[in-house]
Order: sequence, then structure tokens, then C-alpha cells
Amino acid sequence: MLILLPPSEGKAEAGTGRRLDLSRLSLPELTPARDEVLTALVALSAGPDEAAGRAALGLSEGQRGELRRNARLREAATAPAARIYTGVLYEALDLASLPPSAERLARRCVLVSSGLWGAVRLTDRIPPYRCPVGARLPGIGALSAYWRRALAPAMVAAAGDGPVLDLRSGAYAATWTPRGAVAERTVAVRVLHERDVDGVPTRSVVSHFNKATKGRLVRDLLTAGARPRSADALIGTLRDLKYAVEEQPGATGRPRQLDIVVTEL
Repeated sequence: MLILLPPSEGKAEAGTGRRLDLSRLSLPELTPARDEVLTALVALSAGPDEAAGRAALGLSEGQRGELRRNARLREAATAPAARIYTGVLYEALDLASLPPSAERLARRCVLVSSGLWGAVRLTDRIPPYRCPVGARLPGIGALSAYWRRALAPAMVAAAGDGPVLDLRSGAYAATWTPRGAVAERTVAVRVLHERDVDGVPTRSVVSHFNKATKGRLVRDLLTAGARPRSADALIGTLRDLKYAVEEQPGATGRPRQLDIVVTEL
């Protein structure tokens, strides 16, 4: 099983260990692409036009410190990605408190999408950074399009012959869309909040709770030691874990679409 997660905008303040070494990251076939994006990001962040750098990365004037941090990425201390990402999803997942068997499973099956790294495993040592996938970098262009060209072979290899649980947000999902046999084994999840409005059940996507539910879902899979061998088995496991799962009609050769319906925030 391969679990795909989005990164978080919130990140640890600083790494605690050795400097970044791209050659030590997982999916080494991505090293040239990572180096190219990193070089462009550092140049943009260290450049004389601060306003252009902030605009490209969607930063406010009060976030100019993010540019200074980006400018030092090649020399910055690193930490495992599991400790770098600190947003709502990762708070709910609470990787640090997983039992040892669940932690080992997480190391093997979780990949985190990234506008800077393409994708990393939880054990990969990276520094804190700011590089949303919606950014446009000089010499690179739109990162979503850049990674769409670079990611596919590495992601297909990482998926192997097992099911793929895709929990990425839309912008990161656009960097790799499973095709063919991999698509048939991929389950993409959307979280819907159902509530009663004037006596009528109404469903909507709630961003914060969507992230928290996905974090808890992954935690439940890991602590249960889930190792489904097919998309059907994965869906069955989610139901066994008491999630309200509804599969939506889908097109042949495209990932299967699941709604996880929750009634409490």
C-alpha cells in the first residue's frame, strides 16, 4: 500500500541535524529535478527584488522571514520530514506517538507531496522551507506543471503492485495523476461533513476538518497494521475501521473516488 499525503504550510521552526544532502533523499531519480527547483527557489529568495519573491511564493510583507530562510536552504539544518510538517493533518496523525509497528509501516508506505522536493518519505531529512506547489519560479515556471513532467516514473515505481490511497489536496494531486493499471488500484478520498439544515441533510467540504479526518484515517490504518493487497481490500479496511464510505461513479482508467462522510466536527 502507498499512502499519498499533502505537505503542510505549517512547518517546524528549524532542523536539528546535518545539512541538506539531496543524494540521501528517497526516490533518487528525482535528484536532478529537486536540485533544479532548489536552485531556482534559493536564487529567487536571495534576490534583490523582495517584493517579486514574496509575490511568487504567496507571502505577505510580514512573512519576509520565509525568504531569508529559503535563501539558506542548502546550508540549513535538517530533520526527518515526519517532524518538519506540523499542520492540522500531521497533528491528527501524531506520528511521534505511533507504536513501533505502526511507525515502521508509516516509513514504508507514506509519501508526502512537495512543491520543492516532488515527494519525500517521512524519514527523509529536509529543512523547513516555503515553496507552495502553486508557485512559479524563474527558469522553472509553474511548479505543478514542472512536477507533472518529472514525477510519473518515480511515483509508478513507488506504487509497485499494491493499492494507492490518495489523500492529496487538489493542487498536489495535479502533479501526478495515476494512469492505467495504477489508476485502477488508486483510491482518492474526499471528506464531507453532513449536518442537518432545516430538516434537510446537507453535505459540504470543511477544510480544517477535512485535514484532521485524513490524519486520523491514516493513523487508524497504521495502528491497525493494515496491509491491503487491492483497492477493494483497502475500501473494505476503511469500512472495518468504522468509516462511513461512499464510492462515487468513476471513469474507466481513472482513480476510484471515495467520500468519507462525517457528522461531527
